Amino acid sequence: MIYILFILGFIFLIRGAEWLIEGASSIARKFGIPDLITGMTVVAFGTSLPELIVNLFANGESSDLAIGNIVGSNIANVFLVLGVAAIIRPLTVRRKMIFREIIFNVVAASAVGLLISDKLLGLGSSEAGLDRIDGTILIVGFVAFLYYTFSKIHKGGKDLSIGADEDLGKFDIPNTIMEILGGIAGLYFGGKWIVDGAIEVATLIGASDAFIGLTVVAIGTSLPELAASVIAVRNKNVDIAVGNAVGSNLFNLLWVLGLSAFISPLRFEGSVNLNVYIMIASAVILFGTMFVGKVKHQIGKNEGIAFLVLYLSYIVYTIISY
Repeated sequence: MIYILFILGFIFLIRGAEWLIEGASSIARKFGIPDLITGMTVVAFGTSLPELIVNLFANGESSDLAIGNIVGSNIANVFLVLGVAAIIRPLTVRRKMIFREIIFNVVAASAVGLLISDKLLGLGSSEAGLDRIDGTILIVGFVAFLYYTFSKIHKGGKDLSIGADEDLGKFDIPNTIMEILGGIAGLYFGGKWIVDGAIEVATLIGASDAFIGLTVVAIGTSLPELAASVIAVRNKNVDIAVGNAVGSNLFNLLWVLGLSAFISPLRFEGSVNLNVYIMIASAVILFGTMFVGKVKHQIGKNEGIAFLVLYLSYIVYTIISY
């Protein structure tokens, strides 16, 4: 039964996130909150909820699973999600996004690596991981990023025109409340079943919790980002496709990982460290891709294929390593 619940957990987790996003977005539209702000907060946070819920459940059970989930998910968001999206349609990225969200993603990933490295260099405890001080630093970084982002949006007020919402008259309070409650329930049970099942599967096949977190759980919790980005590029909304993946990575690193470490210090096996550096490399590669290729500031089809090859290589490496 636990294996059935493990599979159902991903369905509940993804649907729960979708329901919560839909409900929260309806409320945001009802009260005239601009779509840009809604997208940067509700949608980005919503697609990161699977990682957050899994980590909160995994904290008391397995730190390896918690850190592996975030690291693996961030690598998947760059190489898998953006790779698939770029193959469907070239992703032309706005210059301000390159030097704001994308470069901040590099800084955030590097910060996590440095916070872990201080333990390895003898500047902290001898055990690799993130303690409550590290978690606080990441959360402060998350607040700083939100403040910086909203200040930039405020200065560009012309982008925040609200306009009349043709769907306001159709706002259904009972349905919206049910969506939000159903989303919360789906996230709760989905997250619990995934963590319980992941630990059981790892024990059954003799794999480590870190391996399961870096692969199966990471891919599963990245499905909302993959679905959202594919739908976005099909609708020719490249900004959402790229912003969704990069924004989710920032939420994962600064908010999810920060909150997880603050609630309960994360200690994990040394082999996870190399995966952290691969995650940093993926952020740097994404930034560098903006300045190479036939068209600058674009992730084209060739780059998308290269991203998928890199991700496949990473999965093969992880299987061999663990």
